[in-house]
Amino acid sequence: QGAATGVGGILRDIFAMGARPIALANSLVFGSLRHPRHRTLFRRVVAGIAGYGNPVGIPTVAGEVWFDDRYLNNILVNVFALGVVNVNSVMSAKAPKAGLIAVYMGNRTGRDGVSGAAMASRGFSSSDGDLRPQVQVADPYVGKNLIEATLKIINEGLPVAVQDMGA
Repeated sequence: QGAATGVGGILRDIFAMGARPIALANSLVFGSLRHPRHRTLFRRVVAGIAGYGNPVGIPTVAGEVWFDDRYLNNILVNVFALGVVNVNSVMSAKAPKAGLIAVYMGNRTGRDGVSGAAMASRGFSSSDGDLRPQVQVADPYVGKNLIEATLKIINEGLPVAVQDMGA
């Protein structure tokens, strides 16, 4: 889920500015695949990235993978998103004045996502079962609808500011 929510988060950064996301890329670093844990991590990270990017309709156009035992205890998963926006239409995250109406859009939330950015980067053991729900659960179908709805209201000039409420 961490890799998938990473893709969703970087896409939110792009479309919250009023840009249409058009491409994804990634850079991944794992320990050697001789280690069973890293074979599993590798499969899950790649599946998480593809499992979000494909349904949301944003192609992954580039990626790199490195294997280095210096990363046995802390893998790196970096995701990049590219978007296109009219430079005169970039949305600010800061509302111009107090007292405006706030609209909160997105999926229902629960315990998932609480400390999600920190938890998404962490490995888990069987004794960490009660921590797992804190990792945000990815939903690319809601993500796709959120992209389209956000860009539509921005193009219609309705919001004065847009803020991604991710980590």
